[in-house]
Amino acid sequence: MFSRYRKETTPSGQAKPESRAVPVHEIATVTPSSQPEMAAPRPAPRPSFKATQAPQSIAAQPAANDKDRRRRQRILEVKSELHTRLLDNLNLAALDSASEAELRAEIAAISAEALSEINFALTSEERLSLNQDLYFEVRGLGPLEPLLKDDTVNDILVNGPNRVFVERAGKLQLTDVTFKDERHLLRIIDKIVSAVGRRVDESNPYVDARLADGSRFNAMVPPVAVDGSLVSIRKFKKEKLGINDLVGYGAFSEEMAMYLEAAVATRLNVIVSGGTGSGKTTTLNALSSFIDNSERILTIEDTAELQLQQVHVGRMESRPPNVEGKGAVTQRDCLRNALRMRPDRIIVGETRGEEVIDMLQAMNTGHDGSMTTIHANSARDAISRLENMVAMAGIEMPLKAVRSQIASAVNLIVQASRLQDGSRRMVSITEVTGMEGEIITMQEVFRFERTGLEPNGKILGHFTGSGIRSHYSDRFKRWGYDLPASLYDVV
Repeated sequence: MFSRYRKETTPSGQAKPESRAVPVHEIATVTPSSQPEMAAPRPAPRPSFKATQAPQSIAAQPAANDKDRRRRQRILEVKSELHTRLLDNLNLAALDSASEAELRAEIAAISAEALSEINFALTSEERLSLNQDLYFEVRGLGPLEPLLKDDTVNDILVNGPNRVFVERAGKLQLTDVTFKDERHLLRIIDKIVSAVGRRVDESNPYVDARLADGSRFNAMVPPVAVDGSLVSIRKFKKEKLGINDLVGYGAFSEEMAMYLEAAVATRLNVIVSGGTGSGKTTTLNALSSFIDNSERILTIEDTAELQLQQVHVGRMESRPPNVEGKGAVTQRDCLRNALRMRPDRIIVGETRGEEVIDMLQAMNTGHDGSMTTIHANSARDAISRLENMVAMAGIEMPLKAVRSQIASAVNLIVQASRLQDGSRRMVSITEVTGMEGEIITMQEVFRFERTGLEPNGKILGHFTGSGIRSHYSDRFKRWGYDLPASLYDVV
């Protein structure tokens, strides 16, 4: 036993209380996260009425199921009891310096001692699962920890304590992971947000945060969440996908990659447009790889996700108000301050509000090559969204003046989309060419054309040029990027 992780005991044998108060988020209620018994019950097989079937086999099935159910219930009770013993025996103040191996050994020892006292036998597989669950409760995020370690999972979506979904390869799947109850789920949420100095409760029922590995976390709790707390986690990719990786995955073609390299290197202002989960941030990360190392880049985000590899990068993140409703720092505040920090390029993770005014002004006043993302379903919709955000900012400007500023600021709109088969494609690259009267003129230079649908639901199609020469071809040549005319040919 590692006695330094045990609480000191008094002569009477009772655990000596610790000198510091233990926050409720440090140890959550034990969960049977890895046990298959908590999965949604499967419907019982429909009995067959064939004469060859023995009637006693139908009657024997409920008895066996009832026995398994009682054992599962007993294991749950044992887990709760062991969790209580952990609270009583582990010295939480000393755990900060404990290694993973030492902590696992200590948990296994306390668990074995408790199982011996209550005279309950577990199989080796059940014992390993039990000790793993207890470790995740102490050091990790309880039931969510195995999902966070699974590299095939892109998103984790929790709809109350009993329904946890994941996204794999663009498809949602219901898992057998559950929380013991709503209180357990709330403790895990509190553990996450407390680590980054934020809070969530009835008076502030929603929160954005970032996990230790950079994953984006959002939660909404009752009374706003009606059927239990809602949690969404967009997992952080440890390996940044480059242009070659995206071309290999079929996100866009080599011709489109050549065009985008010229566009970014020659400092065109780019907007990446798309819906939720369409790959906007991934695309923005990939495009940033074309920026020269000699340039000073400032990034502004609500939740820091961009992984720029350049030497000279300054990262900024907005901040919500504190408990007193003060101290908020918005993206617009960061953007205004960034303009005074001599940036060559400004990259805004997502433009969604009044910061659009400052973003457009930056693009129009010497910060060529700036980039941002926006939620929209097409290039034309992206322009409309910019107009609407300017109007929502409360600035009284004639529509023609707003459109003129947008046409002058934005050069390129890259449209990303998640298709019905779960694949993510760059479905369009559109250039903003100017104004005709009060209308912003645009031309599409590349697009994805769908040609069919396989029986398994996979979308068939190919990338093609529009046959229209780029409006910025002369600019590309002046910067040393002489793209061949065949690049824009219709396939």
